[in-house]
Amino acid sequence: MKIFIRLSFLLFASFAVPNEAGATTYDLPVNGGDSVITEFEDNVPLTRAEQDETLLDVARRFLLGQTEIVRLNPEVDRWHVKKGEIIRLANRRILPDTPHEGITLNISEYRMYYYPPAQPGQPAQVVSYAHGIGRQDWKTPLGKTRITGKIKDPSWHPPESIRREHAANGDPLPPVVPPGPHNPLGAYRLDLGIPGGYLIHGTDIDKIYGIGMQITHGCVRMYPEDIEALYRSVPVGTPVYIVKQPIKVGWLDHVLYIEAHPDLDGETTTWDQRYSSALNLIQKANGGIVPEFDKQALTQALTQLNGNPVALYRRALQQQTAAAVAGSADSGS
Repeated sequence: MKIFIRLSFLLFASFAVPNEAGATTYDLPVNGGDSVITEFEDNVPLTRAEQDETLLDVARRFLLGQTEIVRLNPEVDRWHVKKGEIIRLANRRILPDTPHEGITLNISEYRMYYYPPAQPGQPAQVVSYAHGIGRQDWKTPLGKTRITGKIKDPSWHPPESIRREHAANGDPLPPVVPPGPHNPLGAYRLDLGIPGGYLIHGTDIDKIYGIGMQITHGCVRMYPEDIEALYRSVPVGTPVYIVKQPIKVGWLDHVLYIEAHPDLDGETTTWDQRYSSALNLIQKANGGIVPEFDKQALTQALTQLNGNPVALYRRALQQQTAAAVAGSADSGS
């Protein structure tokens, strides 16, 4: 079954484009069964290079991760974007399958979802940030934890294992790196309740283009303005869910979408495994039944693996009515 949908809706009250002032905050879907968030009215939001630059420069300007923007623009030279060249930006995202509270880090997409406490008379919201994660040999741990501490202008006490690694590479580290522009922790640090000293932190000026990559020693690294906003927003005790969900499925306006990301470095998933996982998620999202979805669209999503949600299936009218009733019951309305 082919799907032809004019995607011209705006799900959230938001700015037209993100900017250096910080990430956009979105209203969560009113229908409790929906889990797709949309940033722009256009299905394929674009920008034009302001000058000869790199894709990393564009990512920095729009607070996107490096891996994310490279995947969305496979035909563009990462290191040589010509002035006037059109660049594709991220638009829709499917929320990870976690509680809508606190912070969720989906390391498969190098992206954070922060659910601030709902304010009286205001819609529930979510804020999404790009971030870097641990390298293949220094993996970011998975599981539920919480924010256990907050420090502004932190000093960095590099662990002995990291000092040995740097020394072996001819780049010895001091026992303590004081606060400042070259401190790897940046200006803000959030402690996680995970043994081993894992953190959410900013970055120094030399590593700012590593956001959205597997590049850290296991910590979560953010853009300076993003970590500052998060630091000011989250209290100690905030729950944090760290998950690895390379494939996500979700509804928006009775249309089922799938979003797929490639394996992290050092991991290998076969096509059959990926397809089977997708079918299980589709079945789960559709009440235990696999619908007559667009198989060509699914193949496209699982082949391109660019993180762009793809429409698979539209509910029939009677199914829409049943889903609306179930959504109202779930939301308590």
